[in-house]
Amino acid sequence: MYQEERLIAILNYLENNKRISVDQICTLFDVSRDTARRDLVRLEEDQKIVRTRGGAILPAPRHEIKDYANRLKMVSSEKKRIGQRAASLIQDGERIILDTSTTVQACAENMGEIPCTVMTNSINQAEILSSNPNADILLLGGMLQKEHRFLYGSSVIEKLSQYQVDKAFIGVVGLSGSGLTLAHEEDGMVKRKMISQADQVIVLADHTKIGVTEFFRFAELSDIDLLITDKMPNKAFIDILQRFNVELLIAEG
Repeated sequence: MYQEERLIAILNYLENNKRISVDQICTLFDVSRDTARRDLVRLEEDQKIVRTRGGAILPAPRHEIKDYANRLKMVSSEKKRIGQRAASLIQDGERIILDTSTTVQACAENMGEIPCTVMTNSINQAEILSSNPNADILLLGGMLQKEHRFLYGSSVIEKLSQYQVDKAFIGVVGLSGSGLTLAHEEDGMVKRKMISQADQVIVLADHTKIGVTEFFRFAELSDIDLLITDKMPNKAFIDILQRFNVELLIAEG
């Protein structure tokens, strides 16, 4: 077998088995350990694998985080259903926090004219809610992240520390046993403070976010009270939610 054929076979094996060892390569393809190591070096140079002690694994998939305007174009019917279900939980006179995610924006769009007080660091959420004559809006001032349209920094965190709210609605890029994650630390630090200032923390995440871990962890599963998603997660993840006493709500179509 030529090396090119062997490299393809190694990648196919990794797709099905997640990892491969040097010894397995030797056995499967009847080659020496030196040849097996050269194969792994070649695959690593081509960025097809990540070498480990004694073998290799596939690289973790990277999730491209589009800017806010492009993410809005991709808001799915699932996110809209989640937003509608979240909005239905808001009671007259409540004080709430809305973060900067597009799924939370779907919540803002479905709030109607309910009387409430809203704190947010999102330019979009504030603009949407400005059409509600019964909503008092506190826009948290700070540095503007232009690409993703949120305000951040020490002034935002300091202002949040002065208030306690009934509910915080939080979006994520990833939600797994590792906790709540996203791509930007500055956004995560604000979300972390939002969570600490709320009596009830409600995470809005469609099914594509479940099982995903992004770069920056800003909270643990134990920090949240309720997860609203669009599909029933697998049993393993439901067991994790139950372990951390997280209530699950499915926004069915």
